[in-house]
Amino acid sequence: MMTPHRFAPFLLGLLMFSLFNNAKAAIGLDRTRVIFDGSKDAVRMNITNNNTQLPYLAQGWIEDEQGNKITSPLTVLPPVQRLEPGKKSQVKVQGLPAAKLLAQDRETVYYFNLREIPPRSDKANTLQIALQTRIKLFYRPGPIIPSQQELSSPWQQKLTLTREGDRYQVNNPTPYYVTLVDARSGKTAKTAEQFEPLMVPPKGSLTLGPRASALGSTPYLTYVNDYGGRPVLAFSCTGNTCKVDVDASPGDE
Repeated sequence: MMTPHRFAPFLLGLLMFSLFNNAKAAIGLDRTRVIFDGSKDAVRMNITNNNTQLPYLAQGWIEDEQGNKITSPLTVLPPVQRLEPGKKSQVKVQGLPAAKLLAQDRETVYYFNLREIPPRSDKANTLQIALQTRIKLFYRPGPIIPSQQELSSPWQQKLTLTREGDRYQVNNPTPYYVTLVDARSGKTAKTAEQFEPLMVPPKGSLTLGPRASALGSTPYLTYVNDYGGRPVLAFSCTGNTCKVDVDASPGDE
């Protein structure tokens, strides 16, 4: 039997779990990923204070791929701003001269962070939670900005799979990052066991978690596009190599 003093940490943990799972962000962002066009100086995003009663501070910053805060070659302006109840504003990711020193033949990935800071409560014993949004920020240099014609045929369709032992390797010959969020053996099949989302780097390769036998000879992979959509790619395999079957790919889920 659990004694009262041993039961207290359990109750506290249960309360914290409930709070964090039911809390809703007051500061809303208008997208789920940021594409920084390297041919331009900045990219602007809309933010909204969804709380109609209280003002909030919005604090923004950028992290590199390792999670370190940076202020160059990209920076956030303003780093902190106040949003009145129910009001909208903008936050800008500004490119600095050092951005031109980044690789120009492929994307570079960063992470944009937006933290909401609630007003201090005048009530005793009040627990305040500052929620934070963290999304991917892709610096896309000018030389690889896709044309309208190229956009009509998504570069993700150039992915291939290579069977190595009992796994499939995803090969990305493009200069763009490709984030995969689902893998199945068929259009109506369930997500394959052991699948975990992965981001395949430009001109790189990564191994899928599920065994090749679980995906069969017609794997279906779902990726996230620039707008947060989730198109599906159908692959057709011959021997140890699989290519996208454009006609069989169902598009957005």
